[in-house]
Amino acid sequence: MRILALAFLVVGIASGAEPARAQTYDPNYPVCMQVYDSMGGYIECGYTSLAQCAQSASGRAAQCIINPYYAGATASPGPRDRRYRRVY
Repeated sequence: MRILALAFLVVGIASGAEPARAQTYDPNYPVCMQVYDSMGGYIECGYTSLAQCAQSASGRAAQCIINPYYAGATASPGPRDRRYRRVY
């Protein structure tokens, strides 16, 4: 009987826990908009330029920020970018 009561207690505590928050910044976009509201606010990444973000933030309690986790465009090295080791 104690094991059953303990199992119910563990399930009750686990179901009452809040889920973990997802990653805030999207690494695919260089600019994010931080929006302030009565619930604390949120960050929305999905802008390719500061001007585009400023258009969306206009008239709202928001500000545009540079995404610190932006992965950036990764270019493959061209034929002249290769570096060769000297062999003696």
